[in-house]
Amino acid sequence: MKEKIREYINDPEKLEQMYHNDKNAFESGFEEVYQEIEKSELSKFWKIRLDYKKLPERIKKTNLQDIFILITSCLIAGFLIKIPFIFNVPIPEVFYIKNAGIIVFFGLTLYITWINKVADIKRLSFIAIAFLILTVYVNILPAVTDSDSINLAYIHLPLLMWCIFGLVTIDFDLKDKMRRIEYIRYNGDLAILMAIMVISGGILTGITIGLFEAIGINIENFYMENVVIIGAVSVPIVATFIIKNYTVLTNKIAPVIANIFSPLVLLTAIVFLVALAISDKDLYGDRDFLLIFNIMLIGVMAVVVFSISETSSVRKYRFNEMILFFLTIITVIIDLIALSAIFYRLGNFGITPNRLAVLGSNILILGNLALLIIDLYKVNFRKSLIREVEFTIAKYLPVYLIWILFVVFGFPLIFGMK
Repeated sequence: MKEKIREYINDPEKLEQMYHNDKNAFESGFEEVYQEIEKSELSKFWKIRLDYKKLPERIKKTNLQDIFILITSCLIAGFLIKIPFIFNVPIPEVFYIKNAGIIVFFGLTLYITWINKVADIKRLSFIAIAFLILTVYVNILPAVTDSDSINLAYIHLPLLMWCIFGLVTIDFDLKDKMRRIEYIRYNGDLAILMAIMVISGGILTGITIGLFEAIGINIENFYMENVVIIGAVSVPIVATFIIKNYTVLTNKIAPVIANIFSPLVLLTAIVFLVALAISDKDLYGDRDFLLIFNIMLIGVMAVVVFSISETSSVRKYRFNEMILFFLTIITVIIDLIALSAIFYRLGNFGITPNRLAVLGSNILILGNLALLIIDLYKVNFRKSLIREVEFTIAKYLPVYLIWILFVVFGFPLIFGMK
């Protein structure tokens, strides 16, 4: 059975026939050969399908070694985030501005490296050198709060760490576009689980502090400085543990969230554009409003990318694909409005680090959206597969990486303390 599964892994009809002919032999053979065929999208579908039948069994058989790796990674990240308290750092706020993102992604990278059993010296050396260089670099930058170029470097540094973490997650396989798509989907699942965990943690924190206050014991400072701060850096690691070990659960939640949010975001974006047209708000003169406008654009873009990745993970739904097509068009309109305001401010007030950063990111997003519109048009009107849309997203990721590197390293060099 193993040989047949391996041979017909890209033939859904043949696999279905084999399954119905001998379910027990198919399940046993699939488990044995899965590691060899796991890169196939069809194999992932069958993995979820077969695991669903034995979900209670999977939950009971959580590997103790995985639990140990999880706890150790959380403790290491927790220790690093507690450095200001342990060593009495004079200005802890500056430490966190510079190092919080590095610590979070170091914990995640440590966990992924550990569970994937990465033993290649070159890869381990790359990870260590990358984190060391970025840690040294960010900590030798001036601790100023009024320099736009420095602040932009701080803001973009976590995005660079996200790229490095992604490289580790896809096992340094830059040629395989499917690995990039899986990483995008993982981030969507991660965002959902983290949101649930943060809400639950907030409720638990309020209840715990309230209960102790009721008996006359004030634990708020202790709880916030120890439990909350360590819990904050542990949330992404724990969420990753859940995604890796309970794929049946996470693969059912994310598509539902995507299918609910994409129509709501489309409706909200349309209403917002109508309200913007009839309002007297000066988008071109109001800097703060333009900033909020761009944040909204990035948020909508994130929803588009997340919804596309989750829609492609389930069977074809024409309604969802049409919603994504129109949502992408609306997002382009929002981006063009933002760009017109940015060019207006550049022409009237000159170039600054903030304006250049916003201009660059908006142009990159516009280029990405234009490609997505073409692909989504083909999906809805030319019977193309939505998988092609995901490939477009995957291919575009290096463009964002180049821009992030330029902002992190180039802006402080070009603009200095401006």
